[in-house]
Amino acid sequence: MSNDDRSAAIPVDQTFTVDAGLRAHMLRVYNYMATGVGLTGLVAMLTYQFTGPELLQSPLMWAFMLAPFALVFFIGARINKLSAETARLLFFVYAALVGLSLSTIFHVYTGASITRVFFISAATFGALSIWGYATRRDLSGFGVFLFMGVIGIVIASLVNLFLRSAGLDWIISIVGVGVFAGLTAYDTQRIKGVYDSNDDATSAGRKAVIGALSLYLNFINLFMMLLRLAGNRR
Repeated sequence: MSNDDRSAAIPVDQTFTVDAGLRAHMLRVYNYMATGVGLTGLVAMLTYQFTGPELLQSPLMWAFMLAPFALVFFIGARINKLSAETARLLFFVYAALVGLSLSTIFHVYTGASITRVFFISAATFGALSIWGYATRRDLSGFGVFLFMGVIGIVIASLVNLFLRSAGLDWIISIVGVGVFAGLTAYDTQRIKGVYDSNDDATSAGRKAVIGALSLYLNFINLFMMLLRLAGNRR
């Protein structure tokens, strides 16, 4: 069979439907993710304006830091049992809780450097996500190494809470930028790959939320790593 015959055998209308559905799905994921980032930024700024620097030493700060971890694990574990609406609501609650914990960066870094690093992070994230979506290269083989990188960053960060080593903090930030940059491309391709035009509204909604959560986490962590490297301290 010639190439022309094989091409003719593909239902053109079905191909267009799948492509249109995939674009709509990815747009939905990005919209959720962008809304989450915006909500985090808004809550962080409002919390900073209505609280003082003593929040950094307050025991309440530990609650702000640990609550998002508990909620993200809950969403990940229960995503297949939640309705799409509940999953979306929990994602936005999670984004707001992260905003509470990130409010402390305004006490540590100048507003100008936070803004600068945010736009650098957004540009970097956008370029990597577009590449992950468009590339024909299979990135699935990098998943295990990237996950191991995340585990290593978490362990090293916990150790450095006691060591307070500026050198180790710099190494963690450098490695973190590489890991979360890689995860941005990897997760974008994975989100694209799990799209199924035959999904019902509930399944499609769940996939959009969990995809948005993955990209949101990559963006926030990429931003924080870059801020630790390039942010100007007060």
